[in-house]
This record gives sequence, structure tokens and C-alpha cells, in this order.
Amino acid sequence: MTAVIQQLNWRYATKKFDPSKIVSDEKLERILEAIRLTPTSSGLQPYELLVVSNPDIRKKIRAVGWDQAQITDSSHLLVFAAWDDITPERVNMMFDLTNEVRGVVNEGWENYRQMLLGIVAARGKEGNYQSAARQAYIGLGSALLAAAFEEVDATPMEGFDPAAVDEILGLPAKHLRSVVILPIGYRAEEGDWLVDLKKVRRARENFIIEVK
Repeated sequence: MTAVIQQLNWRYATKKFDPSKIVSDEKLERILEAIRLTPTSSGLQPYELLVVSNPDIRKKIRAVGWDQAQITDSSHLLVFAAWDDITPERVNMMFDLTNEVRGVVNEGWENYRQMLLGIVAARGKEGNYQSAARQAYIGLGSALLAAAFEEVDATPMEGFDPAAVDEILGLPAKHLRSVVILPIGYRAEEGDWLVDLKKVRRARENFIIEVK
């Protein structure tokens, strides 16, 4: 069994965290870096990541998050917040950054910039937000895998009021909208009903479709 499969079998959606156990700065930074390095469509990175450790803010989020204890009992709470729109300014910011980092202006790349600007203009604000939100979920996947490699527990959650969380975190002023949250930390030794249950997934033959 490869390491990646072993760690994916190890992880589960933790239902009870031990609030006394804190993820080290080193492990946290490696998880955050894995998210930062995640691929995104056209390299836009159209979402941002909030790392919430403030207990008062987390209590407020728990109140609009179905009173799920993981939000406050975990070591840190990650909030994936998508751009509310893929504006020309944001597209140009990332294309200009690419040119700066690579030290070259490529004609094909610049032509692609213009094509992309046309696509996002035609798609509209809500369509652009939905596209950005889907990219955030790619980052979530990286976070889950990176956390598993660090043997840090993580529980992806959509069970919260996004508009309320946006207000708590001041996201409208940043032109962001919360998409998914991810408490990370360490499972409690007792009290988690899911910890010892077998992982349930459909069999390969009922999940994988090979098109030859």
C-alpha cells in the first residue's frame, strides 16, 4: 500500500476534536503551502484562505454553523473564500504577476489574457463566483491530503450560513464569499462515534467507468 493510500485510509471526517491539542506552526504552514501550490484554472487562484484561531470569532461561526463543535474545538479553522467576481483587475493582476515572475512577456500568453477577459465578461458576476468556488474545492482537496500526510485530522464542512459567516469575517469588503470551512486538529481519544467505524466507499467496479 502506497503512503498516499495509507493516509487516505487513516483519515476520516473527525466528529470530536481534542481542544487541548494544537497543530504545530510547522505542520500548519506545510498544509497552507500545499493549498497555495494547488493548481487552478488559468492560474488565477480565484479564492483566498482565512486561518481563524480567534476563539470569539469561532464561537460566532459555530452559532451559524449548525452548532457543530468541531468549529470551536479544533486547533484552527480554515475558511475557503472565493472571489465574488473574476474582474478584469483580478485577471490582469495574476497575468502581470506571471510576467513579472517569469521575466518575459509571451505573445501567446497575452493573447490568452484577452480571450479570458472576454470569457469572464460574458459569464457575468454570479457565473464567475461559481467558477471561483469550484476552484476553491480543488484547494480543499489539497488541504485534506496534506493534513492526512501530517497526521492532522480535518473535517470539511458546508453546514453553515455563508452570508452570516461572510459578515462575521468582513468578507464583503474584501469582495469574497465563503464557500467551505475546514476545522483541523487532533481527534479526541473518546467520544467520537465515527472514529472506529469502517470507511465506506463504493467498490471500484461500481465507481470507476473506463472508456476505451
